[in-house]
Amino acid sequence: METEQQQRESINASFSEGTLALEGTDTANLPKLPPAAEPESQWQQISRQVSQFLEQLPEYLGRFFQDYKQPLTTVGLILAAIVTAKVVLALLDAINDIPLLSPTFELIGIGYAAWFISRYLLKASTRQELADEIQSLKNQFVGE
Repeated sequence: METEQQQRESINASFSEGTLALEGTDTANLPKLPPAAEPESQWQQISRQVSQFLEQLPEYLGRFFQDYKQPLTTVGLILAAIVTAKVVLALLDAINDIPLLSPTFELIGIGYAAWFISRYLLKASTRQELADEIQSLKNQFVGE
């Protein structure tokens, strides 16, 4: 009974030191294992994954842009056109709300339409001149 008590005490003492050794052995010369690494916490795993993703993000974006360059450019131009049209319409609406400006612009438009009709549309020779001018502009933009 007394020997069992001594063995338990020696085992408990060796557990408290962090190593387990048999009674009567020299533990100074025995190789020791390094302490076990603590398992990675969930937050550490997530932060490691996020940092890896952020490191590779420029490469992902570059590859994505190279693969979809034409559609992205088209979508960008369409969105720019929509935004530009909305800004122009808002500007025209704001100008239209100024009291005397709206009737003035209407008179200017009516005057320009009357001048254009009398200059280009009443005679056949001036209509041909207008058609030649339009064809010349079309050739400049589109090509021959």
